[in-house]
Amino acid sequence: MSEAPAADAAASTNACPECGGHPETARGETLCGDCGLVLSEYRIDHGPDWRSFDDSDTDPKRTGAPLTRSRHDRGLSTEIGRSTRVKGRKRRRLARMRRQHNRARIASKRERNQVYAFTEIRRLTGALSLPERIRDHACSLFRSAQSEDLLRGRSLEGFAAAAVYAACRIARVSRTVDEVADAAKATKAEQTTAYDAINRELGLPVGPIDPAQYLPRFASELDLVGEVERRAREYVDEAAERGLSVGRNPSGVAAACLYTAGRDLGVGLTQRDAADVAGVTPVTLRSTYQQLREE
Repeated sequence: MSEAPAADAAASTNACPECGGHPETARGETLCGDCGLVLSEYRIDHGPDWRSFDDSDTDPKRTGAPLTRSRHDRGLSTEIGRSTRVKGRKRRRLARMRRQHNRARIASKRERNQVYAFTEIRRLTGALSLPERIRDHACSLFRSAQSEDLLRGRSLEGFAAAAVYAACRIARVSRTVDEVADAAKATKAEQTTAYDAINRELGLPVGPIDPAQYLPRFASELDLVGEVERRAREYVDEAAERGLSVGRNPSGVAAACLYTAGRDLGVGLTQRDAADVAGVTPVTLRSTYQQLREE
């Protein structure tokens, strides 16, 4: 019992208690380089372990993919991979194992609905060029709606589209109802019904849409210069002060402000082009334009 304190004291003074030599540390052990006395062993290495278990020297990482909300199991499940080098009976056995493994990953109808809806949400966000944060938030909204039992008797596709639109509204990403409905498998009515249920039951922190959110994207699609967009922002502020944007389609107000700014600066922008990019009719655009021109 007295040897351990003596060894620790020797290690702390950097001297061997037997011969006074200099200790050396190698492979987790501290020993004397002169007489070979082991001063300490089983030292814990708190550094990273870069061993590679797939015999690859190029990628020493041992961690897997990060957790994601866009999958029903948060991405924690494993998968049986495929290989072209496996032939014959072994290949058929692996195919059966892969099929049974995929079935076992989904334990209930609830998880099956999540798999289908999350796949649709990933497809929608990809088609609309939305960032991953919108995708993950939409999946969280769908999961919350499912927990509140809002999906009973309603369309899964509609709730997936509604979750994507709600996530865009919360993050102030400019996407209209028609744009999401055009890319979704659900109808506009199914999407609207599902969004109303999510907004009512979950209490989404959304407010009126600011038409200024649409200006950068519309100006880019119409290939307008920055001066036109800046002038259009002034018209958006003027429309808000005069109450012209109340009760109107915000994308139509944005298109009307861009058209008005283009007329001021002599840009060849037609009412049809501005209305088409916003998904409204020229009549709607012309009504806002005429009110902007009124003193």
